[in-house]
Amino acid sequence: MTTTSFDFNLPGYQIIEELSQDSKTVVYRARLLKQEVRGPQASEPFQDANTVIIKVLSSPYPTYQELVNFRHQYTIAKNLDLPGVVRVHSLQELDLRYALVMEDFGAVSLAKYTEECLLDLPDVLTIAIQLTDTLEALGQQQIIHKDIKPSNILINPHTQEVKLIDFSIASRLTHETQDIFHPSRLEGTLAYISPEQTGRMNRGIDYRTDFYALGVMLYQLLTGKLPFKADNSLELLHCHLAQIALPVHLINPAIPVIISQIVAKLMAKNAEDRYQSAMGIKYDLSDCLQQLWQTGKVNNLTIGLRDLSDKFIIPEQLYGREREVKTLLDSFTRVTAGGSELVLVAGCSGIGKTAVINEVHKPITRQQGYFIKGKFDRLNRNIPFSAFVGAIRDLIGQLLSESDDQLEIWKSRILTALGGNGRSIIDVIPELEQIIGHQDSLIELVGNAADNRFQLSFQSFVTVFATPSQPLVLFLDDLQWADLASLQMIRQLLTQNVEHLLILGAYRDNEVRSAHPLILMLKELEQLAVIVNKIELHPLSHQDVNQLVADTLHCDRVLAQPLSMLIDRKTQGNPFFSTQFLKALHRDGYIKFDRAASLQESRTAGCWQCDLSQIELKSLTDDVVEFMAEQLQKLVPATQEILNLAAFLGSQFDLQTLAMIAERSEQEIATALWPALQNGLVIPLDRLYKFFQSDSPFTEFNPKNALSPPPLSSFRFLHDRVQQTAYSLTPTGASATLHLKIGRLLRDRTPSAELELQLFPIINQLNRGITLITVEDEREQLAQLNWRAAKKARISAAYAAAMSYLNTGLGLLAPQFWQHQYDLSLRLHQLATEVAYLLGDYSQMTMLMGIGLEQARNDLDLAKFHETQILALVAQDQARAAVNYA
Repeated sequence: MTTTSFDFNLPGYQIIEELSQDSKTVVYRARLLKQEVRGPQASEPFQDANTVIIKVLSSPYPTYQELVNFRHQYTIAKNLDLPGVVRVHSLQELDLRYALVMEDFGAVSLAKYTEECLLDLPDVLTIAIQLTDTLEALGQQQIIHKDIKPSNILINPHTQEVKLIDFSIASRLTHETQDIFHPSRLEGTLAYISPEQTGRMNRGIDYRTDFYALGVMLYQLLTGKLPFKADNSLELLHCHLAQIALPVHLINPAIPVIISQIVAKLMAKNAEDRYQSAMGIKYDLSDCLQQLWQTGKVNNLTIGLRDLSDKFIIPEQLYGREREVKTLLDSFTRVTAGGSELVLVAGCSGIGKTAVINEVHKPITRQQGYFIKGKFDRLNRNIPFSAFVGAIRDLIGQLLSESDDQLEIWKSRILTALGGNGRSIIDVIPELEQIIGHQDSLIELVGNAADNRFQLSFQSFVTVFATPSQPLVLFLDDLQWADLASLQMIRQLLTQNVEHLLILGAYRDNEVRSAHPLILMLKELEQLAVIVNKIELHPLSHQDVNQLVADTLHCDRVLAQPLSMLIDRKTQGNPFFSTQFLKALHRDGYIKFDRAASLQESRTAGCWQCDLSQIELKSLTDDVVEFMAEQLQKLVPATQEILNLAAFLGSQFDLQTLAMIAERSEQEIATALWPALQNGLVIPLDRLYKFFQSDSPFTEFNPKNALSPPPLSSFRFLHDRVQQTAYSLTPTGASATLHLKIGRLLRDRTPSAELELQLFPIINQLNRGITLITVEDEREQLAQLNWRAAKKARISAAYAAAMSYLNTGLGLLAPQFWQHQYDLSLRLHQLATEVAYLLGDYSQMTMLMGIGLEQARNDLDLAKFHETQILALVAQDQARAAVNYA
């Protein structure tokens, strides 16, 4: 018996040998000791097989995510009854891990098989053809494997039968959006990963990602080497994004040029340029194999002739934005060489601002820089630095994925740059403590000194990551909703000689008037000679809309004209509206795939048919919000209800909080959300949502078994318009009631230790329902919370937000509050007086201070007001008056 990597005892099995091992799992062949074994989840009793394959996690203390992935592959595979997929029998408990028990059909991994056996060209083609059958079957069940590679393919050495395994990262969504992560956190295997799967391609992931990986694998089988070699993971990602592999036939002259072309088509950087169907791949490969058998060579084939897909996919390429993208990339090139710049992308909602900005991903990967992003929220405008906080959390997430040695280097650099002021950043972004450790409290400064300390500390923090070798790109979305403190921070970063920093901002110019703080800040930057590039996005031209429709329906532009004219008239060239309109037409059956036409030799007529007469008869609104409302109302009521609640939380939300405010289980919420995920209206921000997809939840699955705690499963709305529409589903007059209910639930169910972290979201909900709060004790409690929020905002120099909370708190006080709520009244007036001075609102400061001086009961309580008056006189260049007053 082969020595195993570690001892374990799984009742009912005897380990025969170890088959393979990688960094996360070990695979064994085992003898079945019982004819029927059922674990926590078993799809069926075993039948006549004497041996099985058992896959286990290597680590005795797996992370939560590893457990989720392991369970997910069982959830997917147990429902697949396909000849090209290894059958899964059960998922068994094994200490703190799980063991996946699968059929044994006498196979070994293709990776191991090719180490021992030399494959000739017919062998490779035969294997590839079997895989295309499997990919076709998976596509029919709307499953994307996302990790096609030799070690995930099993082959029987005697029969040459091939089967696919490992669905741990597979997706049941037809389209996924991949965010930017450190390469170590990406799903998939870097050597085989598609460009869009890197998150740096400005494209979503669909079934064609598996075609790319298939192409890389065929490249390896035909040449004996992988298409790209790189010194590090980021360089390898850039190869997948931008480097064209040397053609197969130039490495191995024995390979026919046509087969080399097939592999190249599979490995096209853009999914639109790859094969569009597994059957199209199979037809070309089968033709090549038949020619080899008949003539011994392949020289008569035009590839892609039978490559027609019945999947309705709208191309994600940008139309009519070439000049704007060039302006953006030119700015990045300049900051890479040195200096800092601001690029603003302006346009109405849905015009494609984010899509243009995301085009910077490729050159960032080439330069091995960092791209971080944050978003201001219409419902949470009072949260100071909300977009900055989101962006830095994004950065911290990337850093925590790096090696321990690299993390220590970052820790040292950050601590050196902050020079003992780490607490000032942690007070705003607590997650930073995970990297630099606990930081001592700082001496409380008065007046502008606290403001200066925070801004200088934040600037120093940013400079750590903006370097010649790794430029930093900071994307701040929806600047029209930015708080004043954030705009001031942008000004600070751009005027203090921070090198290698590119700040990208997007805003709706139709919501920004001449007196808007953003416009005032831009005028100030221009006076200070800061480089500001403004990109204005306009609606797509009719030609661009026509090209979009033609590419979607795979037809000539002339044939696309009638439908294009209708869409152009309805959407006014708005890209988001146009794509949603097309999806709705297909979903409602007005655009259909004509399979009979697809079998014709001539493809000029196209395979997609559009019933224009019926579309014209249908009363389709030309208002995007009304249109999106119609789409949401087609969802089941449970999904509408959950989306409505989610919209009250903001543009992003997590499953746990949503379950809390809905007062339902997370499983119920996930089930209700699923139709929205399938329709692309809600986007998962992590892969934990897969844990809730099982038809029979794993009741024994205990997150405490994991080495790391269960993270939040988070989502975002596809677009602000979707959130706005979901929010509008609230019955008239019920918004305040719902905000208050949400605020109370969050307040009452948030542990006291976490209350400070959740203070702003909780208080913003409560403040929106303030008119409905009539009980004096609750009003006083809310006034206390507003004071705490104001103090927190003041520490981070967000004075406008602080004053907003203070005004709310003052308004909540009861009549004769100085007599009945003295301590709270004093704290609110002292802080409000100081914040008014810091804002330069001396008239309000004088009014508040007058009340405080009149009502304060002792000299110590009076001192804070006097201190603020002295600082205000100094700030107004009245030094003599300040001395006399003191």
